[in-house]
Amino acid sequence: MKRWNIIKHERSTVGRFAEQLQVSPLIAAMLIARGYDSEESALKFLSPKIEDLHDPKLLKGIEKAAARIFKAIDGGEKILIWGDYDVDGTTGTVILRKALDLLGAKTGYHVPHRFTEGYGLNIEHLQEAKSSGYSVVITVDNGSTAFNEAKWAKENGIDLIVTDHHEIAGSETRQLPAYAFVNPKQSGCNYPDKNLAGVGVAFKLAEVLLRERGKEEALPGYLKIVAIGTIADIMNLTGENRAIVSLGLRDLPRTKNFGLRALMEVADCNAEMTTYDIGFRIAPRINAAGRMDAARAVVELFEAKKFEEARNFAQHLDTRNRERQTIQKKISELAFQNYSESGGAERHSHFVVVAGEGWHRGVIGLASSRITERLYRPSLVISLEDGIGHGSARSIKNFHLLDALDSCKELFEKHGGHAAACGFTIKEENIFAASERLNRYAKNKLTDDDLIPELTIDANVSTDTLNLDLVEQLRLLEPFGAGNPKPVFVTRDLFLSQEPLVMKEKHLKLRLADRNGKRFEAVWWDGVEKSKGQTLHENSRIEVAYTPEANTWNGNTRLQLVVEDVKS
Repeated sequence: MKRWNIIKHERSTVGRFAEQLQVSPLIAAMLIARGYDSEESALKFLSPKIEDLHDPKLLKGIEKAAARIFKAIDGGEKILIWGDYDVDGTTGTVILRKALDLLGAKTGYHVPHRFTEGYGLNIEHLQEAKSSGYSVVITVDNGSTAFNEAKWAKENGIDLIVTDHHEIAGSETRQLPAYAFVNPKQSGCNYPDKNLAGVGVAFKLAEVLLRERGKEEALPGYLKIVAIGTIADIMNLTGENRAIVSLGLRDLPRTKNFGLRALMEVADCNAEMTTYDIGFRIAPRINAAGRMDAARAVVELFEAKKFEEARNFAQHLDTRNRERQTIQKKISELAFQNYSESGGAERHSHFVVVAGEGWHRGVIGLASSRITERLYRPSLVISLEDGIGHGSARSIKNFHLLDALDSCKELFEKHGGHAAACGFTIKEENIFAASERLNRYAKNKLTDDDLIPELTIDANVSTDTLNLDLVEQLRLLEPFGAGNPKPVFVTRDLFLSQEPLVMKEKHLKLRLADRNGKRFEAVWWDGVEKSKGQTLHENSRIEVAYTPEANTWNGNTRLQLVVEDVKS
C-alpha cells in the first residue's frame, strides 16, 4: 500500500488566482501546487510557444562545434553522426542528419549494436570511420565520459564533437579531450535549462547551423521528432521541454514524414496525440529495434522516401516489439524467481541485485523497472555471458543511482547513467560483493519512509464534480509526464456495487457508487497484484485515488476512473 500525500490548498488564494486566470478553482489550485503561482508563470505554462525556447548559443561549446561543422561542409569533408540505440539517440541522429542534409553536408551515421558493441563510442568503429574517410564525428546522446575514445580520435586526425545530456560522474575531473563538447550538465555551462534530452541537445546544434545559413524555417517541423525522443527518455516536461513536447504533439497529426505516418498507423494512434500515445505506443516500437536487433532500422524508417517502404519498416518494428513483450515477461518472471531463491527481502533488504545466464540483454532494463516498481527498491538486473555481466539498473525516489554505483566503482568494468537509471558491465565474480556493498550503501542513505512508495494526491474531489467536464478542464495542464504528472484525485465514501471483475488475470474492473446511488466505472491496471492485502468485495466502503479519463468505445464516450490506489 502507498503512503498518500494529499496536497492542501488555501481556498481564498485559489479563488483569487482562478478569477485572475479565468480558470476553474481546481485548475488554479493545481497550478499553485506545481509552482506556477504567478500570472506570468501560469500563463506561460498553459500556453507554451516556440518563443519559450532558449538561445542555443548559451550552450557551452556549441559555437565551436558549429564552426567546425561549417568548415567540413564547405570543404566537402565527410561527417559521421554517432547515435545511440534508444529512442533518444535514434531520433537525435535523425534530426542531425536532416539538418546537415539540408545544408549540403556529406554524412553517414553509426548506431552501435547493443549486443556486439554496447553503449557509446568505441575505438574499433572509430578506426573504421577513419578508414572510410570521415574527418568529423558528432555524437548524439553519448560520449561525455568517453575519455579514451576521445583521446584516440584526437591523436588520429578525427575531430570529435560530443553532444550529450547525461550526467558526468562526480569523480571525473578530467577535461574531455574532444574537439568540442556540448552538454548542458558540463561544468561551466550556463544554459538555463539542464533538462534537455539528447535529441534536444542535437536539435539545439541543428538550430545554430540552420539559422546561420538562413534555413531556420525548417526548425518547427523537427519538433515532432524531438518531442518523441524527449518523452521516451522520461525527461521532465517542464520549462523548455514542455514547449518542445507541446508544440511537437500539436503538429504530429499533420506530419508528412512517411516513417512517422506509418508508425502511427501500426501503433493505432488516432489524430490527436498525447504523451501516453508516445510513451506506450510509439516509443516501445522504436525502442524495440535496439532492444531486439539493430537500431539503424529506426533511422531507415524516418528517412524512407516512399510510404510503402516506411510501412515495411514500421511493421518490422511492430513485430520486434511483440517479440520484446514476450521475452520481457519471461525474463521478469526469472528475475523475481532469482530474487526469491537468493534470499528475497532478507538478503536484498534495501537494494535488489539479480543475475541470470543468457538473459536477453535487450529487456533487462525493463525487468529492472518491473522489480523496482513492485518491490520499491533500487535494482540491478544482470545478464551473464562467459563470465561477464551486462546490466541495467533503476532507482526509486530519493536515491541517486549513479552515486551508488560510484561508491563501489572498482567492482564494475564500466558504468554510467544518472540518478534514476544506469547501465554497466561487471565480472561475474564481483556481483556478490557489489550486492553487499550496494545494500550497505542504500541502508545508510534510505530511511524507512523512503522505502514506502508515496502517492501525491492533488485534491479531494466530490462525486458532484466528477464528470467529463472535469476531464476536459484537465486538458489545460497537458502534456503530462515526468515533472508534470497526470492529476491524481481522491474521492471518499464510495462503495463497490458488485464484486471486482478480473481482466486478463491481472487487471481489475471496479463498479462504484456513492451514497446517493451515482455510479462510476473504474479500472485498476495490475490491480490483482496491487490490491494484495486488501479485502475488496461487494458493498465494501472504500476511498479511491485515481485519474479521471474519457473512455471512448463504439462511438460512446464515458467517464472512467483509472485507479492508482485504494484504501478500504
